[in-house]
Amino acid sequence: MFGYNGGLGLQLNITVKDFSEDFPFDAKFAAGITFVDAGKPLKARSIFINDNKNGIPDESGRTFDFRIDLLLPISSKLSVYAGPRFIAFTGNFNFIGGNEDFDVTGYQWGIGAGLESLFTISYPIHLVFNIGYDYYFEDTLYGHDTSYSPDNENVNPRKDYKFADADKAVSQPTQNVRAMFGFSYNF
Repeated sequence: MFGYNGGLGLQLNITVKDFSEDFPFDAKFAAGITFVDAGKPLKARSIFINDNKNGIPDESGRTFDFRIDLLLPISSKLSVYAGPRFIAFTGNFNFIGGNEDFDVTGYQWGIGAGLESLFTISYPIHLVFNIGYDYYFEDTLYGHDTSYSPDNENVNPRKDYKFADADKAVSQPTQNVRAMFGFSYNF
């Protein structure tokens, strides 16, 4: 699947249908990568490393997400789904001409739900549309030799910075709206 997942995303799904005669749900396992905004480079450097002002800031971000969903078919072409999520965020901040190039990482659990629609192109190939919403719980952000936790049990914090400051400086996901499409092949 391709589309928007908090940024430009690609996802691979495997769906298991009719694995139990009396169980009304299908199960879908998915893994994906999304290219996202890393955050505010100057703020991130100040919170995680130092107050230098040298270098031209450059940033890039990505997430790897893993999801398991139970799908409940509500018609032959439409299913509603929900399930747990796990996401690994990496924001890279590079100060070109300066001396800092560092990553800020975070690992979060979440939950999500949505709708998925299938349209037959030519059996066994289907066009798939997916729209959904994911919510991720706050967790520790790691960068350089510093970490900031939601409970403010921080390791090597700079100045009087707290988790809320670090969370505002980087763009780790908290809520994602998904709108993706792709193709499905039935075995």
